[in-house]
Amino acid sequence: MLGMTLPDVDRWSERVVVALGQNPSAFTGPGTNVYLIGTGRRRLLLDPGGGEPTFLPVLERAMRRSGCEEIQEIVLTHGHPDHVGGVRQVLERFGEMPVHKMPWPEVDAKLDLPLRALAEGQTLTTEGARLRALHTPGHAPDHLCFILDEEGALFSGDNVLGVGTTVIPLGSGDLGQYMASLEKMRAASPGRIYPAHGPCIEDGVGKLQEYIEHRKQREVEILRVLEKGPSQILEIVRVIYAAYPAHLHAAAAQSVAHHLLKLEREGRAQREAARPPLEAVWKRP
Repeated sequence: MLGMTLPDVDRWSERVVVALGQNPSAFTGPGTNVYLIGTGRRRLLLDPGGGEPTFLPVLERAMRRSGCEEIQEIVLTHGHPDHVGGVRQVLERFGEMPVHKMPWPEVDAKLDLPLRALAEGQTLTTEGARLRALHTPGHAPDHLCFILDEEGALFSGDNVLGVGTTVIPLGSGDLGQYMASLEKMRAASPGRIYPAHGPCIEDGVGKLQEYIEHRKQREVEILRVLEKGPSQILEIVRVIYAAYPAHLHAAAAQSVAHHLLKLEREGRAQREAARPPLEAVWKRP
């Protein structure tokens, strides 16, 4: 998503208006997509961005464009900073309101926010829209996607991006869980996907299939490198990500590490010594 631009405010459907979080970067693309959801004067706000000082005027413009006069509740896909950092900013500007999120205790304790626990299958409603929560861990243990029942659409959070693929962070991420989450999302048969970063995705099922096949292909590529001899992760990255800018290799290394940890659990790869994944030499059993 490097260099991609999107409008600060856009209407993607009768009940979905998006405002950019004003936090562009190599990992967020044009910025975090902040969604106003519903058709009435009160709307749900999904993922209020990272708290950039230039964001509130953009949100207010999105509210005017959509006919929204009041934010009913805040809904969070997960606890990463570019999704939750703007909550306090919104509360200070528009007043106290419910903030819904799946618990992640070690992260939630640092947020100092009045969070209400959300779980698999729970729903949130406003005029013209009902969101249904799907627990989809892998990118983050607390990650939720939301089905917009009226459209058969899916708010994918960071699990599916408008362009490119998702980083699975070392430490808190899990590729096996992420792959299971992609299958779960595909089983929901979404039409459109509204991602946390990048443009709207028109063919939701097709994009999910593409994501699943991409991860399977990466696994094949990693195993091919190991068949040629033991390698460290950065050596593997330089082979299979040769066409990518070098400054993205660190993020790619996290992805490769997760693939190798999954392969290790499955008995298809192993470390030559009990070292952290990024430091270890990996080989075929």
